[in-house]
Amino acid sequence: MRTKKKTFDCVEMKRRAQQKLRAEFESRRGEFSSYSDFLAATVEESPWQREVWGKARPAQRDQPDTPQES
Repeated sequence: MRTKKKTFDCVEMKRRAQQKLRAEFESRRGEFSSYSDFLAATVEESPWQREVWGKARPAQRDQPDTPQES
């Protein structure tokens, strides 16, 4: 059995994405007090990112996932 040759490099793709984000942060550095604040703001600026992170966030602790029995 032969393995299929990859058509892309996951590590390289991630490195380029991080490099692009870092360059944008550097160009907008005066707007944010930290890289973390910048990342949070980019999530809020993008409808797609808001949707993805909305699905990834854990459920509220005060709202149980399943009804509790009495």
